[in-house]
Amino acid sequence: MNTTPIEILLVEDNPDDVELTLRALRTHNLANRVKVVADGVEALEYLRPDDAANPPADGYPKLVLLDLKLPRVGGIEVLQRLKASERTRTIPVVVLTSSREERDLVESYKLGVNSYIVKPLDFEQFMHTVDELGLYWLLLNEVPR
Repeated sequence: MNTTPIEILLVEDNPDDVELTLRALRTHNLANRVKVVADGVEALEYLRPDDAANPPADGYPKLVLLDLKLPRVGGIEVLQRLKASERTRTIPVVVLTSSREERDLVESYKLGVNSYIVKPLDFEQFMHTVDELGLYWLLLNEVPR
């Protein structure tokens, strides 16, 4: 088992958004322990919310950054499974998506998302948004142990 748990699980299928997110996190030295997965299946296989006997090898992350529009298993289903499980319910999940659809926003909050952020289209705004959310969720926010 890795002795240094990951801090962020980034669930994102767009390589450009992955690179921008990691770059923004690096500006505040918040990208040291980030695991990136490209779809909902990989996220669920990593977190194993329904498998008490096999927690993630790197430990549970402090934060999940979740895109909604994912291949194979969508972000809404991933969110539902994480928040329905006793093991993963308390992990903060921030939806970071391009979706401005009201139904996605409403459904995310019904399922227990901690925050819903629409990805800014402007590069500088995107960088600033990721910086702020990383600082808040990793340094200021307190979660149960």
